[in-house]
Amino acid sequence: MSRTSDVTDLSRRTVLALPLGLAAAASGARAAEPRRGGTMVMIVHPEPSTLAHYAVSAGNIPPIATQVYEGLCTYDWDQNPQPNLAKSWEIAPDGKTITFKLQDGVTFHNGKPFTSADVQYSFMEILNKYNPIAPVMLAELVAVDTPDPMTAILRLANPAPYIMKALSGRDLPILCRSVFEGTDVLQNPSANKPIGTGPFKFTSWERGQFVRLDRNEQYWKPGLPYLNRIVARFIPDAATRSAAMEAGEAHFAGYSAVNYADLARMKTNPILDLTTKGYEMTPAQSVLELNGRHPHLQKKDVRQAIAYAIDRKVILKDVMFGYGLPATGPLSRKFKTAGLYTDDVRQYDVPDRLDIANKLLDQAGAPRGADGTRFALHLEVNSFGEQWLRQAEYLKQALAVVGIAVTLRSEDTATWLRRVYTNYDYDLNEPFLSQGVDPVYGLNKQFLTSQIRKGVTFVNDTFYSNPEVDRMLGEGAREPDAEKRAALYKKVQQILAEDSPMIWLIDVQYVSVFNRRLKDHTTGPLGTQQAFERAWMDT
Repeated sequence: MSRTSDVTDLSRRTVLALPLGLAAAASGARAAEPRRGGTMVMIVHPEPSTLAHYAVSAGNIPPIATQVYEGLCTYDWDQNPQPNLAKSWEIAPDGKTITFKLQDGVTFHNGKPFTSADVQYSFMEILNKYNPIAPVMLAELVAVDTPDPMTAILRLANPAPYIMKALSGRDLPILCRSVFEGTDVLQNPSANKPIGTGPFKFTSWERGQFVRLDRNEQYWKPGLPYLNRIVARFIPDAATRSAAMEAGEAHFAGYSAVNYADLARMKTNPILDLTTKGYEMTPAQSVLELNGRHPHLQKKDVRQAIAYAIDRKVILKDVMFGYGLPATGPLSRKFKTAGLYTDDVRQYDVPDRLDIANKLLDQAGAPRGADGTRFALHLEVNSFGEQWLRQAEYLKQALAVVGIAVTLRSEDTATWLRRVYTNYDYDLNEPFLSQGVDPVYGLNKQFLTSQIRKGVTFVNDTFYSNPEVDRMLGEGAREPDAEKRAALYKKVQQILAEDSPMIWLIDVQYVSVFNRRLKDHTTGPLGTQQAFERAWMDT
């Protein structure tokens, strides 16, 4: 049975609130009772340009923002929705309405009571208009009804079971209506001084140094959180980030903020440990995006040649140090258990790949010049860590072998994102892209024609437009039958692998490094992109 079927079956009945601590009890007794107090220092890299998580999808924002903002649901290790701001819900038999009963007695950090009006405003006026993934995840949302302050009803044009996978504070956070109403949402001061319902309250942001979050003394979950505060430190230098962990000055570094090259040494440090858990709902791929408006990159032969020229095993070994797997196409292998991933696509890691690449470039009318160069491109270097510079350096070498001269361009995160997603002033770009909890999340925002959205980060910036793919992705989002849905996504993967609007490099495996004194930091499949409400410091 597929994940979609599991969620659909679950949603046919009302889901009632679970007692706090049940998830922890189910996984076995604690080694020690949680201690109250203390400061957790986590490394976030790079420093976010904004904390407006509802409008920007960069992966360095949620580790901070999800301490402040909450969603209607959270998720257990099997990725099933669990109560959070919604204490129960019921999906109608036709799948077109989802009725949420909300938690009583919840207040925002500014003292305003949380009601269904906040849910309605968040979904319809903020997320649906400004959130990069909402046009995909909320494509079927027609309205949010509020029959009373503690009931919110999502009304859908068609069934959309994947919505139940995207109701966390990471994906669809609930914001305070009174903070935003009547203001310019994108210029609202709370963008960098967030106000939510979460276990920690925003206190201060010292640019270039840290963000401080303090315990929410009025948090609605009794007894939580345990920590007094969380400090998110920003350390540009990779060696200094590792040194901070090794010296015990920082306690947690998620999303591979510690370079892969340092992990073997970290394993030998008695105060540290590593985990790859906490990324089950955030599968990601390292990719090479190609600007489809470039004269050379418009040609499929050229795009395929670039895909053949790259040895993914080199990237896995020398950049990722074995953490991950070579990508085969536009879906991560993590969707294999749901029956949605296939490797029955055009294979680019083949023994004669360089011969094929050179032949394709010749066919494309890009002969070698006297110096062996066919043409030149710029590559925008991912700003999220030194491993991405290392990958860019390899890509430059690999493409030089087939006659493509690459110049690397490194800039700060804000400049990089503006150049690529607003100005479209790029040839090649090397982001790592989250694929979320359902193919709708990743495939639709990257490949639907409608997702060519100037100024929106991490959407379709390759200008890929294929009516057949648009149709099948639309059908896949609405198809309730697991086998039919799998068949649609198999065909989509085959077409995309053939067209190669981007080059899929590695199915990324993120790693978290943590101090052994820090307990209960990773309590679900969203890991560091959910609140550290149960984390505590041992002596």
